Amino acid sequence: MTDQAQLHKELIECMTANGSLRTEEWKRAAEAVPRHEFLRDGFFRVVAGTTPSAWTPTMQDSEGWLEACYEDESLVTQIAGTIVPADIRGEITRQPTSSSTLPSLVLRMLEDLRIEPESQVLEIGTGTGYSTAVLCARLGEEQVTSVEYDEDVASRARTALARLGMFPTLVEGDGLLGYAEEAPYDRVVATCGVRTVPSAWIEQTRPGGLILTTIGGWLGSSELARLTAHEDGTASGPLWGGGVSFMLARPQLPPLLGLLPDVSAGREREAVVGVDVLGNWTTRFIVQAALPHAQRLTLQQGGRTEDVLIDVASGSWAALYEEDGRSIVRQDGPDALWDAVEEQLGRWHAAGTPALEEFTVSITPQGQSISW
Repeated sequence: MTDQAQLHKELIECMTANGSLRTEEWKRAAEAVPRHEFLRDGFFRVVAGTTPSAWTPTMQDSEGWLEACYEDESLVTQIAGTIVPADIRGEITRQPTSSSTLPSLVLRMLEDLRIEPESQVLEIGTGTGYSTAVLCARLGEEQVTSVEYDEDVASRARTALARLGMFPTLVEGDGLLGYAEEAPYDRVVATCGVRTVPSAWIEQTRPGGLILTTIGGWLGSSELARLTAHEDGTASGPLWGGGVSFMLARPQLPPLLGLLPDVSAGREREAVVGVDVLGNWTTRFIVQAALPHAQRLTLQQGGRTEDVLIDVASGSWAALYEEDGRSIVRQDGPDALWDAVEEQLGRWHAAGTPALEEFTVSITPQGQSISW
């Protein structure tokens, strides 16, 4: 057995042991797809101890490249929208924009989609093409359609898939629009995060079909949701839990804030809820649902550090700080942002602080709602 084959075998065993691979059909599909074929252009690894995170390239001829390809972890393949490993000598501190998702999450999501042998599948976010290849190995290329926003990323995925003799329908475009030409689909799976589930995905899914996507937002908390499309054009389903995070779809990334409001003004009071709720994954998700257009930043104000939330839709803002063991909030604008946060968290506490797995997402013509 070659080193590559042994590493691949160990990865399959790892995913089986941790419960990501639960059926023989998906195990055979995973065994048929060598992950290193989708990482031949290299990847970035984080430099330990750097803040903000710095990234350094690992190329195919680098020591440890092959072993890393078969580790069960996500590997960044693009930074700042255009930069690939071959472009860098040394380190870079910009934000990642494309990656190869950890294989166990890919297989867990595909297992959770309950795909049948005859299923037509739409994948949003081709990325390296690894998950696309696993779908092809399970279903056949004629049943797989994958949409990638980035033209260069799509081109590299197409090349990697061709090396394995796989030629699914690959589309370069905005995945939030789906791909009507191959609709309807039995299953839709997104490997990018969304703030709101696009209506096109629901319209292009057969009634009874499933949509698996990560719902998140600009405050950085997200969860998997599995939605069922209904005859009336709506969709609903539970959050899946587990704190799953994907990069947001590029059209839904937060806008640049531009000129900041004068956060020294406004009405000040003692806060019922402190800023620490933004440090917890669950409560941050709830805050984010209450303030879907809010961005967070940290400012030095009057000799102290303040956490500031700015609603880019209304221009409203809230600034929080600690003083003598108390939480103080100052806010201004058309909407009292922190009042909305405290009301939302108050309802959640009154309901007994249900876990995110007990939340339900509903999509109707009026919009998206998340309830418990």
